[in-house]
Amino acid sequence: MLSTIAIESLKRRKTTALLTLLSITISISLLLCVDIIRSQVKTSFTRTVSGVDLIVGAPSGQLNLLLSSVFNIGTPTKGIEYKSIASLKSNKQVSWIIPLSLGDTHRGFRVVGTTNSFFDHFKYGDMQSLELSAGTAFAQPLSTVVGADIAASLGYKVGDKIVISHGLGSVSFNNHDDHPFTISGVLEKTGTPADKAVYVTLQGLEEAHTGPKQLRTSMLGRKASDKKDHEHEHEHEHEHEHEHDEDTAEHPAYNSEAFTPESVSVVMLGLKHRVTALQLQYQINQSKKEPLMAILPGMALAELWQIMGNVEALLLGLSGLIVICALIGLATMLLATMRERYQEIAVLRTIGAGPFTLLLLIQIEAMLLAIVSAGLSVGLVAGIMNALKPWLSSSYGLFLSSPLFGQSSVIIIVLILGCTYLVSLFPAVAAYKRALHAGLNTN
Repeated sequence: MLSTIAIESLKRRKTTALLTLLSITISISLLLCVDIIRSQVKTSFTRTVSGVDLIVGAPSGQLNLLLSSVFNIGTPTKGIEYKSIASLKSNKQVSWIIPLSLGDTHRGFRVVGTTNSFFDHFKYGDMQSLELSAGTAFAQPLSTVVGADIAASLGYKVGDKIVISHGLGSVSFNNHDDHPFTISGVLEKTGTPADKAVYVTLQGLEEAHTGPKQLRTSMLGRKASDKKDHEHEHEHEHEHEHEHDEDTAEHPAYNSEAFTPESVSVVMLGLKHRVTALQLQYQINQSKKEPLMAILPGMALAELWQIMGNVEALLLGLSGLIVICALIGLATMLLATMRERYQEIAVLRTIGAGPFTLLLLIQIEAMLLAIVSAGLSVGLVAGIMNALKPWLSSSYGLFLSSPLFGQSSVIIIVLILGCTYLVSLFPAVAAYKRALHAGLNTN
């Protein structure tokens, strides 16, 4: 009966009730959005790189190795010799490797020397693979693939030529002008550090530094030998078919993994079984052949997030301020409506409603508004987050994972309802006192 009276009372004050409902809904929605973003930012940060089980480099500290290899920040470690790379590649527990060579820039953006295995195996977010918005991966030794932000800011497209510079400064006087790289592809926007990196082949990077190596000459020699053998085996074919075979032999598909670098800065490993990661990490760290350091990306990212914990504390503080503002607004609106309901209270008192009944009536009205606002807020936030999910992931690297509303969201809603009950005591007590005063005057 009290609930029916409360609903009818809210209907009579439709404009005021709707404005109150809108205010509470916006406040709860903001609070839920802040809470979701706070939790999802941490999750997305720890998934800047996914699918990589180990990162191996020279001993330099876990965070420095992580920052230089994943975030392209800081000074790269000294190189790893090829014999160590070959040893890692031949390990039975290793499924694939991604070599990275660091230390160069292009107009202030980091240059990363690697192979096509980087585009095949590197993943981010929810195990999302790198995609190309235009062009292809490395097609020849002097190919380069640029990130989406670089292509957008510098106006690059497939076929353009760029020159890299030695060193990590934004301005360099040691440009490799004799070895320009041709853009073969542009990466899709990922919202990760990959958007601000220039990827070149290990072979092209080494040639830019030291000039063509004997390895390249020997490779061409082997190709020429293969060409002669191919012509000898097919001498019975027509002349135009011979010419086609020669052209194919002279321009084979480029295999970026075939080049043997002298050294690289970092190696990313993918394992056949992730449960062996700790075992292999221990073996690499204890290796006496060459001082190496292996880190688990997930653990290193979690440690880095702890250093950035002030950001999370700031978001929590902002959430608290939103709660306080919403509750103050609710109390103010309820008290304002009480001044308009003195006549209604007198009528209810006349027909036999006691002071405690009026107190409950005011609290029920407040709780109804809070419950409906909470339901609307949950639906509104879920719709907005799902609609913005692709944009948040591509622009800011914020990957929203299900469920959106976790335990913290449930606690927030319960806390708001509890605080609403407490806040409603102020206008409810005011109504109670008004009813007592009206009763005394009647007597």
